[in-house]
Amino acid sequence: MSTHWHAETDDQGRLWLGLDQAGSTLNLLGTQVLNELAQRVDAIEAEPPQALVLHSRKRGFIAGADLNELEGASNALDLARHITHVHLLFDRIEALPCPSVALIDGYCLGGGLELALACTYRIAADDPDLHMGLPEVRLGIFPAYGGTWRAIRNLGALAALRLMLTGRTLPAREAKRAGLVDLVAPRRQLRAAASYLLEQAPKPRRAGLRQRLPSNPALRPLVAAVLRRQAAKHADPAHYPAPFQLIEHWRTHGDEGPALLASEAQAVSRLLTGDTARNLIRLFKLRERLKGLGRGSGRGGEHGIAHVHVIGGGVMGGDIAAWAAQSGFRVTLQDLGLDQLGRAMRRAQGLFRKRLQDELAIRDAWDRLTPDPRGDGLARADLVLEAIVEDAQAKRALFDGIEPRLRADALLATNTSGIPLERLSKGLRRPERLLGLHFFNPVARMELVEVVRGAQTQSEGMDRALAFVHALGRLPLPVQSSPGFLVNRVLMPYLLEAVELLAEGVPASAIDRAAERFGMPMGPVALADNIGLDICLAVVEEVGPRLSIPAETPELLRERVHRRALGKKSGEGFYRYRNGRHGRRLAPKRIPSIRTRRGRIPPDLAERMVFRLLNEAVACLREGVVGDADLLDAGVVFGTGFAPFRGGPMHFIAEGGQARMLERLRDLEVSHGDHFHPDRGWDLLRV
Repeated sequence: MSTHWHAETDDQGRLWLGLDQAGSTLNLLGTQVLNELAQRVDAIEAEPPQALVLHSRKRGFIAGADLNELEGASNALDLARHITHVHLLFDRIEALPCPSVALIDGYCLGGGLELALACTYRIAADDPDLHMGLPEVRLGIFPAYGGTWRAIRNLGALAALRLMLTGRTLPAREAKRAGLVDLVAPRRQLRAAASYLLEQAPKPRRAGLRQRLPSNPALRPLVAAVLRRQAAKHADPAHYPAPFQLIEHWRTHGDEGPALLASEAQAVSRLLTGDTARNLIRLFKLRERLKGLGRGSGRGGEHGIAHVHVIGGGVMGGDIAAWAAQSGFRVTLQDLGLDQLGRAMRRAQGLFRKRLQDELAIRDAWDRLTPDPRGDGLARADLVLEAIVEDAQAKRALFDGIEPRLRADALLATNTSGIPLERLSKGLRRPERLLGLHFFNPVARMELVEVVRGAQTQSEGMDRALAFVHALGRLPLPVQSSPGFLVNRVLMPYLLEAVELLAEGVPASAIDRAAERFGMPMGPVALADNIGLDICLAVVEEVGPRLSIPAETPELLRERVHRRALGKKSGEGFYRYRNGRHGRRLAPKRIPSIRTRRGRIPPDLAERMVFRLLNEAVACLREGVVGDADLLDAGVVFGTGFAPFRGGPMHFIAEGGQARMLERLRDLEVSHGDHFHPDRGWDLLRV
């Protein structure tokens, strides 16, 4: 009896073994699936067919290992035994007395690709939605089911290591060029392609002499040193050890299969039991939870949106429109300024070429995006999204003018970064259809979208908006309407403390280095310059008075904006910029430097910034801005980049010990003032 693997034998004596994991929307390599596959291999070894073809009976091949099972392992020794067991199984598949083919459709990731690499041949469906890769580094580990050996053997060391160190996934044609697959065919012809390849019986693909050269023992130390330097530009080995252990794994063992397999079992089992991997896997699950909110939670994920009308052709509005068009939606983009529309269309063209690459797909996306200076698309749109200047009065005036032209069933959305919907809905005839869709800049890189519910927003509209964001390939986070919502509100005290430190005379570079050492992807001073100091000022003036501890607008920030030093976009902010890179710090005048006054940089820079963020996160949870602590962690990590290896602010508090963290916050209050006063939500925490 088969639960997961289903077999059929064709007229040529080939065994077609299809995976359809019971009780799961995805195929995963869990214990039951692997054990049943081992039983199938027993039977094949005893009575070999003419060929074995592995395929999926779901849309998608195999998404990887079952992370729940890996997390549930009690210790590194058990994990090493499990990994070794899988190695032996995949070795048996590779050594079968008949050729084997993996038919790959949809996703083929991690352990799924490692299984495919154990087959004689691989055929991929020619589909833009197909993605292949070894993304384990994003989970704080590296490939453990034989992937390091077989990827190096097939692609060569440098190509394989680049694939594993970046964690990027490849579409079908790029995967073929790289050497991951032997043939690309239309989905409807995959079975025919398998028959053709088996009849031709070419030699299995292997890396050539040039690709094997870096694995030479004499060259490996030099190449590994270069790879370590490159990896260190993107990750701190103290925070993210996996890339550096992968490089060392290869430096030590080169392309020697048995040694690489043994090293995989030991190194990856240790990584899996470490804090970084545990926290990154936790975030992976939170990401899947956000995706699930967009899929509909039983509602089918239906958004009923085909036509999107965006008002505002600035950077945010234009980029949202372009992203929606490349995601398959028909989009009209309205702005009174023709120059503004022209710039938006040029940026859209760049996005399409970068993201889609295929000329036919670029043409189709371009056809879906229409500049619309008169707003003719308003009356036809299923969703109207406002992305104009961050000013409540201007937004209300816009709504007054467009509401009579909207369809009765159209959704009305605002991209405000922090103005409560209750202020924007005043005067609307139907305030129940207004909601927030807060995208972050740059739209093409920031995954999170806050889906904001006002006091009068209907549930049906929220459901449609969540599903729409999911259809854009983004992570929807439902939040309640309040000043700053979640992300900007939590981020604001962190940035304000950085400006306070600047005003005290601490160098911007020291502030940024302290935050980066904590694990932030970018320091707060550089972040403010990237956001734009004018935007920061607008958000501070809107959100600051409504924080859990009300904050005044820093005079230093106001002064910068007054003289049009707006950050990176103007060439000067808290840093000066030349060709997009910051130069020397612009120190506040007439303020003595702490380095001069005390002879050293204060040791609590990172704590001062981070604990203000943590305190505001606790307040947001107490107020119900998001549904629970996990959603708060997801929003802050995916929306601000908060040190992913720490698992999110609430998880960081739990790991640090709530009582100890609260005590440290009180110490900061004594040392630095009332703006560190603990929110009363600390007494209510259950983390």
